[in-house]
Amino acid sequence: MKHFTLFAVVGSTVLAALLFSGCASAPTAGTGASFKGPIGLQLYSLRADFKKDVPGTMARVATFGFKDVELAGTYDMKPEPFLALLKSNGLNAVSGHFSYDMYRTNAHGVAHLAEELGLKFAGCAWIPHQGDFDEKEARDAAAVFNAAGKALAEHGIKFFYHTHGYEFRPHGNGTLFDLIMAETDPKLVSYEMDVFWVVHPGQDPVKLLNKYGSRFELMHVKDMKIGTKGDLTGKSDVNNDVELGTGVMDWPAILAAAKKADVKWYFIEDEADEAARHMPGSLKYLEGVKF
Repeated sequence: MKHFTLFAVVGSTVLAALLFSGCASAPTAGTGASFKGPIGLQLYSLRADFKKDVPGTMARVATFGFKDVELAGTYDMKPEPFLALLKSNGLNAVSGHFSYDMYRTNAHGVAHLAEELGLKFAGCAWIPHQGDFDEKEARDAAAVFNAAGKALAEHGIKFFYHTHGYEFRPHGNGTLFDLIMAETDPKLVSYEMDVFWVVHPGQDPVKLLNKYGSRFELMHVKDMKIGTKGDLTGKSDVNNDVELGTGVMDWPAILAAAKKADVKWYFIEDEADEAARHMPGSLKYLEGVKF
């Protein structure tokens, strides 16, 4: 039997609340009746603040209600003190981004660093290229990713590639992204769908999720300002990122497809100058979205 205590505040109105012992803890910020998460924050969203004050910004991340984060560097801190800072703020690093050249030249070094940081996933968000991304660069990247995936797997860490728009250039009956998918080993390489960087080059995130299913293990939940002009450059004004639910994305359809595809982790990434101001509204939107 659950026990309860009745509290009353005496005044012109009597307010009461039932506190149940043994019940599940309060829902995590950003989750609700439909969207269950888990939802974290890509810390790159607050990069300008981290440059000024790492401890203060980390504390601010916690005040939003996040428990999990994705890393984009450690702000010149060694892994041990950085992890201590995360822990002191009740935060857990799930995933991290590292440069393509690090994977290409020293994948085992990345694996050791990711292990020191306690990561479950380590990925790459940009393939260096000059001009239009092409077939050779796509095939070369697939080879790098397979090797990186093998090195990371030896440490119990999963490698992923994060979509960034330029890889959706047409190729054969599909795109260069389809080629990278085909050329990478599903046992070694997973993917992080950045919804913005799927829609920006004119692709449909629901169709991609339905097509590739569980290969998308992670997702960047990012909305796009209405009227944004897309292209295949993988580049856009950072202020085309807007508070979730205020842009062009059909989140009920996207999140339903992501759930069906068994996406394991979701991260808000908001690169806008006003990202911190957007955060409470974005979390509130996820809490109330229905699908």
